[in-house]
Amino acid sequence: MTYDAWIIITGSLVGITCAMIGCFLVLRKMAMLADAISHTVLLGIVGGYLVSRSLDGPSLLIGAIVVGLLTALLVQVLSGKGVQGDAAIGIVFTSLFAIGVILLSLFAGNIHLDVDHALMGEITFIPWDTVEWNGMELGPKAVWLLSFVFIVNLLIIIFFYKEFKISSFDPEMAVAIGIPVLFIHYLQMGMLSITTVASFDSVGAILVVAMLIVPASTAYLLTDKLINMLFISAGIGVFSAISGYYMATILNVSIAGAMATSTGVLFALAFLFSPKHGLVAKKRAQKKLSKTTSKKNLFQS
Repeated sequence: MTYDAWIIITGSLVGITCAMIGCFLVLRKMAMLADAISHTVLLGIVGGYLVSRSLDGPSLLIGAIVVGLLTALLVQVLSGKGVQGDAAIGIVFTSLFAIGVILLSLFAGNIHLDVDHALMGEITFIPWDTVEWNGMELGPKAVWLLSFVFIVNLLIIIFFYKEFKISSFDPEMAVAIGIPVLFIHYLQMGMLSITTVASFDSVGAILVVAMLIVPASTAYLLTDKLINMLFISAGIGVFSAISGYYMATILNVSIAGAMATSTGVLFALAFLFSPKHGLVAKKRAQKKLSKTTSKKNLFQS
């Protein structure tokens, strides 16, 4: 497979995997918590490296899951103690991310992971870091890791689809019928954590946040059905990865940045031209209502 194809596949896998969990985060109005976790997992990655002294193996995933769950727990604790939700996210996000940056600078400066890498990723190097078996190259490690996380997330969503759906739209009803809402919450935070760390090394925190929030938000404007939202957001993630790559090639700019920009462009188009929720459609509906009201008043007078 060509160099370009591996980069596009990697970006597409990031788009699909992030979009799936992103839909539930957007529906539960937890998009900024996704932003927080996508940054605080840096502390888990550094911690996993310091424990194992290796960038391979499960230690980084385990560290990311632990810190991701810790982030969600601390935000919930602070919110329960009277701190406003957005302020709680800001406090936990900046504190844990800053600790991760300090540890990275002090103890992990001699490896290829640095702050710039953490933010923007190194997707251009993905095709060269391959898995080998019996002398055969089986493709980039990032593609295998992202494929594994995608399958895990997909199976969890299929298995817990009803619980995820009810918890997202009506948490009170979910509690009333016996759905373990707290377990579902932390399960989704675990999914978010492993998705973030799987994408982190490839594309960096900026594109992870973009793929988690923007495709799901765009799909939210285009449909009122959850299953359709999942498929549309995944499609937007893939299209953003492909169009962003070719945009970056033409303009000679950051690939991850171009992919993130593509998600923003698609959201802007949906925001303006969505058949039901778009700005243009709402303006037309307002004009139509205004004309109807005027005719009604004229008839009554």
